[in-house]
Amino acid sequence: MAMWSLLLWEALLPIAVTGANIQGQVGGSVLLVAKQPPGFQVRDVIWRSLWPSEELLATFFQNSSETLYHSRFLGRAQLHSNLSLELRPLESGDSGNFSVLLVDMVGRAQSQTLQLKVYDAVPRPTVQVFIAATRDTQSPRTCQVFLSCWAPNISDVTYSWRQEGTVDASLEPLGLLASGQVLRISLGPGDRSVAYSCIVSNPVSWALATVTPWESCHRDAEPGKTSYNDVLLLLLLLPASLILVLAGLLSAWHCSPCSGNKKQDVHANGVAPETENPPV
Repeated sequence: MAMWSLLLWEALLPIAVTGANIQGQVGGSVLLVAKQPPGFQVRDVIWRSLWPSEELLATFFQNSSETLYHSRFLGRAQLHSNLSLELRPLESGDSGNFSVLLVDMVGRAQSQTLQLKVYDAVPRPTVQVFIAATRDTQSPRTCQVFLSCWAPNISDVTYSWRQEGTVDASLEPLGLLASGQVLRISLGPGDRSVAYSCIVSNPVSWALATVTPWESCHRDAEPGKTSYNDVLLLLLLLPASLILVLAGLLSAWHCSPCSGNKKQDVHANGVAPETENPPV
């Protein structure tokens, strides 16, 4: 009966939205904290999940807590003595909105809303080195390089680069392509030991991979085989070319029965004159 009374209170009173944003990592834990206003002595508490589905998670009535409700957090939710709710271990589908209803000793109620976003841990990225042939107007000892970085099976990430072993490791934005996934650099003999790191990150984790591109410069690709623009087009337009190839294959497969029928018709037309009787 007490729980239904609290739900009625919440329906009648305006909801105070706090707009708190909480971030967590898959496999980790988060603490959803109910903020108590000054002079607000809490008597009862209800924690609920609002989205993607509305579920009762935990309650506190008359100095007794309960978290054994059949929700997707069953066995993963713990109500602490300070009335905060801990969720662990987190899963990728736990992102959503949560609410807590507080009632004080004189029956005043306050509702707070919190938003949880759960991210996957960032895996170690893969960095590929593409070497462009030297232009005639450039020194033959100059090496034009594209570094391509990719993190598998991950979303909501950002890419950045740094040059190792320098005080100011930041790189010029003009050398960044494809939303930071590709770095364009020019190397000379003085850059033999210079290393570059690709850093992939989201709000809760990060990972990096480091390469020394000068080593790839002198695996001596034949001059003229790969141009500066060809490498750029390869990195930026490869998905589009794959789509065109697949479309061509599908079109050929779809039309193959038609071409077979046409061949049969031509063959029939060629045989017909031989079966006619010569004119008398």
